[in-house]
Amino acid sequence: MQPDKDGRFVVYNPWTAQVAFTTPGTSEARVDEIARDAKAAFYQHLKTPGHVRADWIQGAAAALDRARSKIVEAMIAHIGKPRKAAEMEVKRSVAFIAACAQHLHTLGGQLVPLDMVPAGVGSVGFVRRVPYGVVAAVTPFNAPSNLLVQKLAPALATGNAVVIKPSLEGTQIAEMIAQAFVAGGVPEELVRVVPGDRAEALGLAAHRDVDLVTLTGGTAAGDALARAAGAKRFLGELGGNSPNIVAADADLTDAAKRIVPSSFEASGQQCISTQRIIVEAPVFDRFLALFIEATKRLKVGDPAAADTDLGPVVSRVSAERIAAMIEDARALGARVISCGEIRDCVIPPTIVVEPPATARLIREEVFGPVVVVLRAADVDDAIRIANDCEFGLQGSCFTASLSTALRVADEVRVGSLWINEASRFRLDNYPFGGMGRSGVGREGLPYALEEYTQLKFTGMRGV
Repeated sequence: MQPDKDGRFVVYNPWTAQVAFTTPGTSEARVDEIARDAKAAFYQHLKTPGHVRADWIQGAAAALDRARSKIVEAMIAHIGKPRKAAEMEVKRSVAFIAACAQHLHTLGGQLVPLDMVPAGVGSVGFVRRVPYGVVAAVTPFNAPSNLLVQKLAPALATGNAVVIKPSLEGTQIAEMIAQAFVAGGVPEELVRVVPGDRAEALGLAAHRDVDLVTLTGGTAAGDALARAAGAKRFLGELGGNSPNIVAADADLTDAAKRIVPSSFEASGQQCISTQRIIVEAPVFDRFLALFIEATKRLKVGDPAAADTDLGPVVSRVSAERIAAMIEDARALGARVISCGEIRDCVIPPTIVVEPPATARLIREEVFGPVVVVLRAADVDDAIRIANDCEFGLQGSCFTASLSTALRVADEVRVGSLWINEASRFRLDNYPFGGMGRSGVGREGLPYALEEYTQLKFTGMRGV
């Protein structure tokens, strides 16, 4: 996005097309100042006891809960997220922050048996986990509360300072969340927000005072930030093209019921939204009919309405990109089933049946309310199709067979896989992250606490 003539970025409400808010970028000099101040704050608070940091995080959870309604309204207006999804997201964010404080006591160390080496006899060694320093957290628009606190809470709980570079659409929401953390007790110098776009993110990643860069976003953005970061620690929860396998022995009604919201809710703008449904041939037609029927029951409309399932996608640019991917598949001979007409930023739920392997919807991440349904000869073929993709974030398999479930779990190359649950289902207490081009590192508790700390050894020579 380009700034206007006054150097401000304009964010539009994707439902009304009216200006939602404007935000300035951040100059290179200001980015430098914020990063240097964050490093000074890190050292200032380095010896803060764990119980104090846990109190800060608990206080932040309570403060965010008090700000819940304000953040929900901003999500509706700024990104077009339907009300019920926005309310669920902020509720989840509050719960995650509180759980982060509770898990902090699990971050222990270990003794090292130095006497297993002759030269170590008489000495004692131990390993602790210590913070990195300054964390640059780059976050996307699609879940501006949850995907921010997944980084912010564990990084602060473990003793780091955090500089947030949110998406343009999520800027004001990030500022509200930062204010909630400060209101809960976190010293304000430990959590800062840098408004802006690509230049600000790259500037932070490259800054000498930033010690760890964490991104949730597209794979291309991950490549660019990792190059800018250089040798420093990089965590990336990147792109996806989630495969959901439906075996011939699956409960087809249950599979359709679960995969429909996984495909289309939040307008498909989740990295683990179902994008490819791979169905064994004997049940392909029956599953497709059930899936179409369930999809048609979704309500598309005003995101402010309590019963809306799908609102608009985040911007006209996104809508045009998604429409082009649909047309690419149609031109290649795929059957396209659309549950409505494309209007401005509203893309209706769209089902694309059996596009060829060269279609963009097969090779790329669509990040929209579009799902592909593919026919597999058998489970072997389904696994092959699932793995014929550079992404490997999260997937699923519906089956009544334990042996099929275990085989798919072993052979499908994803960071996490659900059996008899769709790919968009995520809990915050298992390790979440990708394989291949879907990133590096893991979120979730207690795993995120380890990601934002590093091992430090201390040895003591005996007397």
